[in-house]
Amino acid sequence: MPRVLTARAVADLVAPALAAESSGPAYGRLTEALRHLIADGRLPEGSRLPSERDLPGPLGLSRTTVTRAYTALRAQGYLHTRRGSGSVVQVPDVPGGRIDHLLTPSALSDGAIDLTCTAAGAPGGTSEAYGQALEELGAYLPGTGYYPGGVPVLREVVAERFTARGLATTPDQVIVAPGALAGVAIAARALLAPRGRVLVETPTYPNAIATLEGAGARTVAHPIEHAHDDWDVAGLGRTLRQSGARVAYLIPDFHNPTGALMPAGQRAEIGRMLRAAGVVPIIDESIVDLPLDGQVVPEPLGRHVPDAITVGSVSKSLWGGLRVGWLRVPRGRAADMAASRLKLDLGVPVLEQLVAARMLQAAPEILPQQQARLRAGRDVLLAGLREHLPDWRVRVPSGGMALWCALPRPGSTALATAARAYDVALAAGPNFAAGGGLDGWVRLPYVLGHDQLEQVAPRLAQAWADVLAGRVSAGRDDRRGPQPVERRIIA
Repeated sequence: MPRVLTARAVADLVAPALAAESSGPAYGRLTEALRHLIADGRLPEGSRLPSERDLPGPLGLSRTTVTRAYTALRAQGYLHTRRGSGSVVQVPDVPGGRIDHLLTPSALSDGAIDLTCTAAGAPGGTSEAYGQALEELGAYLPGTGYYPGGVPVLREVVAERFTARGLATTPDQVIVAPGALAGVAIAARALLAPRGRVLVETPTYPNAIATLEGAGARTVAHPIEHAHDDWDVAGLGRTLRQSGARVAYLIPDFHNPTGALMPAGQRAEIGRMLRAAGVVPIIDESIVDLPLDGQVVPEPLGRHVPDAITVGSVSKSLWGGLRVGWLRVPRGRAADMAASRLKLDLGVPVLEQLVAARMLQAAPEILPQQQARLRAGRDVLLAGLREHLPDWRVRVPSGGMALWCALPRPGSTALATAARAYDVALAAGPNFAAGGGLDGWVRLPYVLGHDQLEQVAPRLAQAWADVLAGRVSAGRDDRRGPQPVERRIIA
């Protein structure tokens, strides 16, 4: 049964838009207000709107106005009305689908669950931010439109956010890039000599491994095991001394894929260690804005390493479609980073930068929506694992977008194969390994809707039973031994 939205609840949601000054007709303003709410997910797909008879009273509008608005929404593909079911919210089809074919695993059916991607839909307020940015865009049109360093307003907003978190930053220390991965590539190309060594945690974000190797780096794996402990500081020190690495890629804030948050004390200790070893860290803060349990995130690791390069983006916390990220660079490296940036392209689109600036300014209102959505998804997925796969071990993350699960025995690669039979796409543990291994682990994002997340554990339980029964290949050729991981983009 579709969720039924009360007339009062819908009226409260559209009231701010209807109260705003506008010269357009009332039905047009109501149409736009409802369309924005559907696009932002505040009126969920599959829910049933109040009838055209019930909604006018709470809105203070005529029935004719409501009817015209509903008619317009049906024509635009946002409502579907059937006798006996009322007007049900839907999202219009996108030609070619909502996920690019390079990211979508092949051979997935329409009802499949894709767990290879940790990215949420756009939060409430995204459509409004685009509208506001369009109004500001005219001032930029007489110029060339090239801003390889970033439009000033966005650089100012990012600098203010760093400063507020305890890392004093000025706009001239911010370089805007098309996403955090592009920031990692820019930093790596500026810092690393050909075949230079870079220390990488394992597990870590697969795309970062590919990006660093694409920049000509040789990765040195530093194993971390977050099932029971936080960072192995002593082990990190040994790896730094023995490896000869002069650059390190670290994710201290809701680490991907484990979700671990580096404690403040360890940040200071690791900072001293990096300084003493002369190692420049590239610190990835892509998920820093996603604490889920109300905790305060410690001050940036970059505060403890003056030479650090810190990268971030809006892709995980706000919306991946913006493709806006940044680097926070020390002044002594600004020229090298700027030169590396110019070898990439001539800048992120101006409109998206303006949207990102607007949304970052509104983050205190926007982020709680994302956090609440992710927190609820995390709890749904955890409940399913406890019921259907109780022997899988997982340390409940206090933030981030995924669970990092320890299997009772190695078999992640086989599980990813078996899961296809139950219409689930997985990224096996070895994808997250910088130095090989991790076939006993699997990452499970909780970014999907509850109806899909509730199906994850039952389907995986069937797939895991197939693995344990030996009905699935272990993903190796016994004549040649384990084969190297074919790295593909995993969002």
